[in-house]
Amino acid sequence: MKAAPTMAAALPAEHRERLIQIAREASFRTGTRLFEEGGRADRFWIVRTGIVTLDLHVPGRRAAVIESLGYGELVGWSWHFPPYVWHLGAEAAHAVRAWEFDAVAVRALCAQDPEFGRAVAVWVGLVLAHRLHAARTRLLDLYGPYGSGGRP
Repeated sequence: MKAAPTMAAALPAEHRERLIQIAREASFRTGTRLFEEGGRADRFWIVRTGIVTLDLHVPGRRAAVIESLGYGELVGWSWHFPPYVWHLGAEAAHAVRAWEFDAVAVRALCAQDPEFGRAVAVWVGLVLAHRLHAARTRLLDLYGPYGSGGRP
């Protein structure tokens, strides 16, 4: 399965610049939990270096790793949709450096500039669609009687 669109691929240069202007640098050691499923989604990240794994709680089993994210990829989409609660968990699989964004500030920029807001919404929507597909495929591989069956 191909990767979700990166910020660089999904947003025009002027919109990327607006986002980067409000970013702060963040780093996470290997094994650090960035967020837990069900927690308050008040920020998001763009990976600069390292790997972040996304996982999904499966009752009675260990959390299932759904996807690994690397350079340029968006970590977190739940910040964009009410009630702003994480739908997955995330952990630094390898030391991570990232740009961190305050969700309230980004949503305010989106509300102030409809063109910017639409570009961000389309990007986040594409990432969300990709993550749902990845979760379905991974869960079928782990728990389905015949795996994912190799469907695209």
